[in-house]
Parts: sequence; structure tokens; C-alpha cells
Amino acid sequence: MKTLIIAEAGVNHNGSVELAKRLIDVAVAAGVDIVKFQTFKTEKVISKIAPRAEYQDQNTGNTESQFEMVRKLELSNAELNEVINYCTEQEIKFLSTPFDHDSIELLNQIGIDIFKIPSGEITNLPYLRHVGSLKKKVIISTGMANLGEIEGALGILEEAGMLRKDITILHCNTEYPTPFSDVNLKAMQVIKDAFGVNVGYSDHTRGIEVPIAAVALGATVIEKHFTLDRNMPGPDHKASLEPDELKAMVSAIRNIELAIGDGFKKPSPSEEKNIAIARRSIHLAHDLPTGHILDEKDLLMIRPGDGISPMRMPEILGSRLRMDLPAFHKLGFVDIQYVNP
Repeated sequence: MKTLIIAEAGVNHNGSVELAKRLIDVAVAAGVDIVKFQTFKTEKVISKIAPRAEYQDQNTGNTESQFEMVRKLELSNAELNEVINYCTEQEIKFLSTPFDHDSIELLNQIGIDIFKIPSGEITNLPYLRHVGSLKKKVIISTGMANLGEIEGALGILEEAGMLRKDITILHCNTEYPTPFSDVNLKAMQVIKDAFGVNVGYSDHTRGIEVPIAAVALGATVIEKHFTLDRNMPGPDHKASLEPDELKAMVSAIRNIELAIGDGFKKPSPSEEKNIAIARRSIHLAHDLPTGHILDEKDLLMIRPGDGISPMRMPEILGSRLRMDLPAFHKLGFVDIQYVNP
């Protein structure tokens, strides 16, 4: 099964359409399936006195309020349309996370077929009802959440009319960047077992190891922030991949998908040719005359393995040679005659 890879541009365009277009170009070059942004009206999401997160202070190094910081990252409707049109031109799927009711309606009118619910809205009952009522596919991140909160959000989406099969839950940790010791990747499997849903992973660690491991553990969706340059100003750049890293992650995930296979243990097409070379077959240990009755000391198990398998040695013991044969002869069934007991 192919993993859906979402390249999270988020607000790493820093409020610039031109930077957003460059991010889209990077996503296309990396071979991701979707490039995702964020749609919001700051005054409908954040109070002017809302404090900033610790990671926002560390990653931006300035003292403006959360409201002021986020307001600079907002795209107007006209700018958003320009971004969407550019995605269409570049033949990559556009997605955006809405953070308020007006943005939900705007994206619905645009016609997006997947709604991404961010971690911070998992306890926002009106928001969840609104998204659920649209009855479109939903991907929901679960950073900061426990199983009870995930169950509650699922219940609201279903009460609003959604089917569980249309919901994918992403395990996530909402710290930028996430310490490896806090990833708890096994929780993704716990979520799958607990709720019977498709699962994935939204990653905020540095590097690409964890999303690759998540695919090996069964993630159907991977979401990862990316940027043009981690040294750019803004709250999310420090926990984002740079272009070459994004490309490497996609390549590694596609390789892992191939490597996972179907689980049926059998020789693969590429290794079948090596069976005769690497395995052994029954050979004669020394020169033996016609009529000799074979004993274990007469037999050698050596390569190549294209003769009688050593596993069939009990069948060979006690049989009589039909002809004189030299040492190291690779024994065949035509060489022997079974003796009646």
C-alpha cells in the first residue's frame, strides 16, 4: 500500500506568496503526494493576549505577541487562490488546514476533498462538528491528546455524520522539534488497535528517521514540515526539513514500502538464481564401484545445490549404485537403485 506523503509547508512561506510558490516547487521536486498550507483569520483563532509557546520563543527569538506573530503569516483569500492555482499548474494536490469556521467554509467551497484537523482542535467541539458535517475524508492529528480525547473527537465526527472508514488518525507530538525520547511511536499502533481506524504519523522531530520507521510500523499517512531554509525567521522552520532532506525522506519511504512486501515467506525472484550456488547437495566422498550400498560415510554435502538435497539423505542411505562413480560425483536419482527391505 502506498503511503500518502504530505509535505507541510504550513506557515513557512512567512506570509509571502512567492515563497509559497518556491515551497510548492520543492514539494514537487521531492515527489510528495500533497503540499499542505494553513488557512486562518488570526482574530478568529487567537486572543491578542494569548501567550506564545516556549518553542515559538526559542525558534523566533523576538518578543511580539502570538497574535502579532501569526498575523504576519496569514494569507488573504486572493493570495490563497494564487497558491491553489500554482499547485494546479505544477500538478500537485493542494491541501490546507483550516483553523476557524470561515476557513472551513472557504476550503469546502474551493472543493478540497480531505480536511486536516490539527492537534490543537481535537477538543474543539463546534469545530469538529462543522468538519464532520461536511462528510468528507478527515485526517486528524493527536498531539497533546490521550486516548480518551481521541475517542471523544471520533465520537463527535461520527455523530456529525462521518463514517469511521473515512477518518485517519495521526499520532503526533506537539513540540517543535520533538525530542526522540518523546516520540512514543508505538502509540500509533495502540490507536489503530483501540479504534479500528487507518493511522499515520505527523512528525516534528529533526531528521527523517522517525517517519521512515512509522511507515515500517504501518503508517498510511506521513506528514512532515519542510522549509526552504531552517535559518529563516518564523516559528516552524527549525523543526522542518530542508529540500534535500525532504527528497531523501520520500525516497526512503518509497523504498521501505517496497521492502515491506506481502509477508508471505518464499524465495524472491531476485534470489532464486542463488539457491543452487549457496545451498548444498549430496556428492560422493570417494570412488565407489557398481553395486555399492551407500552409507553415511560415503556421502559429502557440498555445493552446488542443484542435485539431491541433503534433507533427503535418509532416502539415499541403503540404496545401491547402478554404476562405478568417482569421488565428488554429484549424486542423482538415476545413479541409484533402492534395495527392497
